[in-house]
Amino acid sequence: MTTSYRLPAGGRIDRQRPASFTFDGKSYRGYAGDTLASALIANGVHLVGRSFKYHRPRGIISAGSDEPNALVGVGRDEAHYTPNLRATQVELYDGLKAESQNRWPSLGFDAGAVNDLAAPFLPSGFYYKTFMWPAGAWKKFYEPKIRAMAGLGRAPTEWDPDRYTQHYAHCDVLVVGSGPAGIAAALAASASGARVILVDEQAELGGSLLAATGATIEGQPAGDWLTASLAALQASGNVTLMPRTTAFGYFPHNFIALAERVTDHIGMPDPNLPRERLWQVRAKEVVLATGALERPLVFPDNDRPGVMLADSARTYLTRYAVQPGKRAVIFTAGDTGYRAALDLAAGGVEIAAIADLRAAPSGEFAARALAAGIDVRPATVVVGTSGRLRVSSAKLAKVSGGRVGPAETVPCDLVLMSGGLTPSVHLFSQSRGKLAWDAGLEVYVPGTSVERERSAGACRGVYALKAALEDGYAKGEAAAHSAGAGPVPARGFAVEALDVGTDGFIGATPHNRNPAFTKAFVDWQNDVTSKDLKLATREGFKSIEHIKRYTTTGMATDQGKTSNMNALGIVSEALGDAVPKIGLTTFRPPFTPTTFGIFAGVARGDLFDPVRTTPIHNWAAEHGAAFEDVSLWKRAHYFPKAGEDMHAAVARECKAVRDSVGIFDASTLGKIEIVGPDAAEFMNRMYTNAWLKLEPGRLRYGVMLREDGFVTDDGVVGRMAPDRFHVTTTTGGAPRVLHMMEDYLQTEWPDLDVWLTSTTEQWAVIAVQGPKARDVLQPLLDDIDISKGAFPHMSVKEGHIAGVPTRLFSVSFTGELGFEVNVPAEYGRAVWEAIVAAGQPYGITPYGTETMHVLRAEKGYIIVGQETDGTATPDDVGLGWAVGKAKKDFVGKRSLARASMSDPNRKQLVGLLTTDPNIVLEEGAQIVADPKAPVPVPMLGHVTSSYRSAVLGRSIALAVIKGGRGRIGEKLSVPMPHRVIEVEVVEPVFYDPKGERLNG
Repeated sequence: MTTSYRLPAGGRIDRQRPASFTFDGKSYRGYAGDTLASALIANGVHLVGRSFKYHRPRGIISAGSDEPNALVGVGRDEAHYTPNLRATQVELYDGLKAESQNRWPSLGFDAGAVNDLAAPFLPSGFYYKTFMWPAGAWKKFYEPKIRAMAGLGRAPTEWDPDRYTQHYAHCDVLVVGSGPAGIAAALAASASGARVILVDEQAELGGSLLAATGATIEGQPAGDWLTASLAALQASGNVTLMPRTTAFGYFPHNFIALAERVTDHIGMPDPNLPRERLWQVRAKEVVLATGALERPLVFPDNDRPGVMLADSARTYLTRYAVQPGKRAVIFTAGDTGYRAALDLAAGGVEIAAIADLRAAPSGEFAARALAAGIDVRPATVVVGTSGRLRVSSAKLAKVSGGRVGPAETVPCDLVLMSGGLTPSVHLFSQSRGKLAWDAGLEVYVPGTSVERERSAGACRGVYALKAALEDGYAKGEAAAHSAGAGPVPARGFAVEALDVGTDGFIGATPHNRNPAFTKAFVDWQNDVTSKDLKLATREGFKSIEHIKRYTTTGMATDQGKTSNMNALGIVSEALGDAVPKIGLTTFRPPFTPTTFGIFAGVARGDLFDPVRTTPIHNWAAEHGAAFEDVSLWKRAHYFPKAGEDMHAAVARECKAVRDSVGIFDASTLGKIEIVGPDAAEFMNRMYTNAWLKLEPGRLRYGVMLREDGFVTDDGVVGRMAPDRFHVTTTTGGAPRVLHMMEDYLQTEWPDLDVWLTSTTEQWAVIAVQGPKARDVLQPLLDDIDISKGAFPHMSVKEGHIAGVPTRLFSVSFTGELGFEVNVPAEYGRAVWEAIVAAGQPYGITPYGTETMHVLRAEKGYIIVGQETDGTATPDDVGLGWAVGKAKKDFVGKRSLARASMSDPNRKQLVGLLTTDPNIVLEEGAQIVADPKAPVPVPMLGHVTSSYRSAVLGRSIALAVIKGGRGRIGEKLSVPMPHRVIEVEVVEPVFYDPKGERLNG
């Protein structure tokens, strides 16, 4: 007959809502309000997994997010399966399916447990020393085998169908943690009228008050006071209560990341609800009331199922009405073990003995335990446990003068441990606050804050209930005041409670076992023992950060919650140094594991890389365009006719532009409006050439450098008015350029009276290029004369085209007479179709990006990012003329003055012609002087652009070559896998070198 561990009454579970669930395929029953862990314990299940390294049987240790062992996979089907969830945080619902992990073929019999027998040969760092021979074996044999065995849970095999959302929020005061200090802080901040957000990772707000027994606050039982306080906060109208929400990251400027679990506790959730929400909160002030974690004790065989933290066992009894066992031995170094013993005894658990590390336990808790007839054993340690899949006994021994006496075996099915409390300082540490060592408590507590933050309650070592409430209220009041809220009424808290003292222990407890064959675990999740830490110190490691990496203690999902302080104690003893000298490991976000989905949000599938289309996209698609991805945009690559491949289509399009007229969608160009009295001065500082004297109505080609003097972007700029510029950038560079401009404006030149506005989406841009471009456009223009004399090359005018407002540029990226028609995006297609109709008598031809590349290469025009690689100066790519020699300063000017920037042997832009005109070089191909030179052959440069030119009837290429301009006329080689191609270095302009066709 199965033993029941559920109490007939009590707890906070809803007995009117039973829930069936399965664990490893076996059915069990629990109630709404249970966690998976509490429901398993209620059904007598303590074995929940296998350890990472040795595959030892492992059970539930804690009742919260500090659980290192009970990692399970949960999901009603494969698509909704999530591995590595803490059973202590998984809320029970009807139909839940869970499975244990890291075991084969079953949890009860795991073949991987053979690793435990080999443990003497697998100390920390063994792989660094063992797998170095024979040469090359690591990559070929060891690594694949180890990777196959590594890990905990399995990854789901189906796409995640759930939805995740992301929200931004602002508040005056953010309170993290809803225990006594957190509730009090929220009450104070709320009373000031401040906007308050109160978050807690648990399903219910209340923290330790949810498991409080015997305490009263303001004349009410602690649970009733909690209910009334939460109701008052809810009714205030200025407080947002957020249970099931983990503050997992604290970032600069009081930016806090919250993970809200919306539907994980529901068996069949509303499909309209997201699974989780990522809240990105900017708070004026933050109160951290994150509480404290009970510290385990490090003693031999402390990892058997049934070994548990004392206060967690008390939580299972008082909150979930579950007996963690029937007969318990409690090993403690302070009052928390006694408090657990008294509550468990009242709940029907037999307390076999309390082993107290202290030689003379004192205080009210110890007195009550003795009065209750509990066997209290001072100066006593647990030196071992027995039992295969669950603890069956504990071995207790006296300690005297540092010597451990003979052990007595005490039968039990539960061993509870309590080494004191460790403040939860993870978020404070993430905020870059400086921790301080409290020698009295032997813990780290928050010291100097960097952010606008205050810590309250147990997370800063204030454990007593009344003191925590008053500390929280004071910190909430101070936060509200700093946030600019109103006054807060004074408030005291009348509390009757028996508080635990501050005694505790860090390190490994003494024992009389053979250390070579004894495992006393410090980090359960990573199978790190006290022996491993001592080995690390013998190996020469002294910093705890180095020891962490050598042994893996405090790593993975645990992040040192249960292991950190004991590891410091052991290393401190081994080295003979004080704990503060050893240091403290870095607590990194997330506080607890967070799903990938919450970071991705809606950025999945087609939305992972958003597709941006121009106003003319649908017209191009309807006319058979083949598209390519350029930055975030879909652009027409070429427009094939029946029977044409890309090369034939491009050749036809090129000839149409050179002979008559072509039309091109250039809407993807970045566009920035720069406006203000100091706009010209701003442009003068950002670009290499001069802008102060550019007249309104004229265009100028501009080159922008980084601070290091290398080209970062280019584009044509129109001066629309004395205080207004229309700036174009490359398609891929638009966000980068605007960010760079904003950075300089805000941080370097805040005195300039200038506004920057991205207008990329505002304007559709239609390039009309070719000898007949003027003939096509003039009839459509209502108020702009584009005759040669009235509208010369590099001019801009505002007017109307086909009745639509336009900014018309006389500019060309093809070398032919050309115009760029800028119209509001909503009119883009209509104007495009009007131009196409007007161009029919001239055989107007739409062309794509591939044709544009060929046409510009024929003219030697560069594309930033293709002819440049982040190390090219203007002179390197033939743009030395665009650098204002007389300018006092501009971004990158000082860097251009370095001697290396004018080295004649720098890579310079040149043209290449193959000896065989039918060979088209591969872009990126290396160029050498002598392909027969000894390996490694010195490389001179590489091909940046290469095409077949229809108008020239041969192949052409652009390249960057060391001392390129001085090599014009030389013959060089391009070695390819099957042949060496001979090339001649020529000027980079292949077509119309004098630019006579630009004006038609």
